[in-house]
Amino acid sequence: MRQDATAVEIRPHTRLLHGMRKPANWLQLVRFGLVGGVGFVVNLVVYTLCVHPIGMDYRVASVAAWLVAVCNNFILNRHWTFDASGERAHAQAVRFLVVSLIAEAFSLTVLTLLVEGAGLSKVPAQALAVAVSMPLNFIGNKLWSFAARD
Repeated sequence: MRQDATAVEIRPHTRLLHGMRKPANWLQLVRFGLVGGVGFVVNLVVYTLCVHPIGMDYRVASVAAWLVAVCNNFILNRHWTFDASGERAHAQAVRFLVVSLIAEAFSLTVLTLLVEGAGLSKVPAQALAVAVSMPLNFIGNKLWSFAARD
C-alpha cells in the first residue's frame, strides 16, 4: 500500500516535468503573457478614462478596469492562448473568473507586503506582484479553466 501512495506523490512532479518538455506549453505561456500584457494596457486605459474624464472614484475605477481587462483576457485566452472554444463559454468564464480572483487576491497580498513590509515604491511593487501572480494564473487557467474536457 505504501508503494501506491509513493506513486501518487511522484505523479504530479513527473507530470510537471513532462509538461515542461513540450514546446507547445512554452508557446502557451508566451501567448498567455502577451494576453496579460494586452490586459494590462486595457486596464490602464479604462482606469485612466474612468478617473480623469469621468471623475470616478479611483477604487471604483480600479474595479471597473479590472472587470474589463478580465473580460478581454478571457476572450483572448479562450480563443488564442488555449484554443478552448469547444466547451461552453459560460462554464469556462466562471472558472476563469475564480482563477482570476484567486490570482488577484494573491497579487494584492504580495503588493501589500512589498509596499508596507519592504517599503518598495508602489509601481515597482505592483509590477512584481503581477509578475509573481502570473504563474498561478497561468497554471489555474491551463489546468482548470480551459482544460480539455472529455
